[in-house]
Parts: sequence; structure tokens; C-alpha cells
Amino acid sequence: MAKLYFRYGVMGSSKTANALMVRYNYEERGQDALLVKPELDQRDGARFVASRAGLSHPCIYFTDLMKKTPEELKAYACIIVDEAQFLTREEVRYLTDLVDEQNIPVICYGLRADFKGDLFPGSQELLSCADIIEEIKTICWCGKKATCNARFDEHGNVLKEGEQVVLGANDRYIGLCRKHWKEGNLGPK
Repeated sequence: MAKLYFRYGVMGSSKTANALMVRYNYEERGQDALLVKPELDQRDGARFVASRAGLSHPCIYFTDLMKKTPEELKAYACIIVDEAQFLTREEVRYLTDLVDEQNIPVICYGLRADFKGDLFPGSQELLSCADIIEEIKTICWCGKKATCNARFDEHGNVLKEGEQVVLGANDRYIGLCRKHWKEGNLGPK
């Protein structure tokens, strides 16, 4: 029986690298896994997913996935969605249909909360309906578990206001423990 997985973590916790390794594991065993991302995420280029660790692979957009027929989807042993926090509630519900009606496992990777500590819509829906929820862990500069995403400006100031979605990586975001996120402390220079 297929399941919907939500694997979440803060910025820098290797979510994308994990997604790419899972895709590779399917390929290594002679099975096709479909790699998908929301069109909003253009950091790595169009229809491409890349991790900071150097792993990369072509993908399709979520809108492309939704255009596929059930017959086309039968070719895939698994669907892997990166940056799932950017999905809408309806898109997550579509994934539950793939799991429940097409019996295709779906593994979603994404952030749980934004830089203000608010849930993303896609993450909120995944937290409420995923069969299995797993945290991908990393650490703060102090050594404690990082649980918060901090957005910072060009001067190293931690931001607590602004648009929910501003694309970036290590140049704008870092995972911090709750204490250092609350303090706005990015650690020693």
C-alpha cells in the first residue's frame, strides 16, 4: 500500500540531497522515480533540481505532473516532490489522490515553517494529511538542533518581517536553534 511522506527540515538540512539520493536509489534498482518541483522554484534553473552538495537531476514542474494521465503515471514506482512547502492545499490533495487511487508512493521534501515561524500552506496541509512525517535534522552553529529558518540581509541582520517567499540559499538563509533564532544571532563571523 502506497503512502504519502513528508520529510521536512530547516534550510541546509540536506532535503534536496536526500530527495536526489532517493531518486538515484530507485534508478539503481531498475525503477523509475519521477522528480517534481513547483514552478516557483527557479534557483537551479528551469526543470532542474540541484543540492548544495553538488548532486543534481532534471525534473518536471508540478503543473506537468498534474497533466499526466493515470496510464502515464503507472510507469513510476515513486514520485518525489522537492520544495513541497510551495504547494497549495489543492495540490497536496492531488498527491493524496495519487497515493490512494493510483497506489503510487509520494515523498515530499520541504520546509515546515518560514523565517517568521509561520507554516507554509503546503507544509500545513502535508502535516495534516501525510501518512508518515519525518524530520531531516541539522544543527545550529552552537551545536543544538536547528529548528528555525532565519532570513538575513546583506549586513547579517536577521529579518522577522517581509514576504513569505524570497528564494535563496546560504546567501539569505540559515538554520538556527530556537534560542538563536529568537535572539537573531547568526553566530561568530
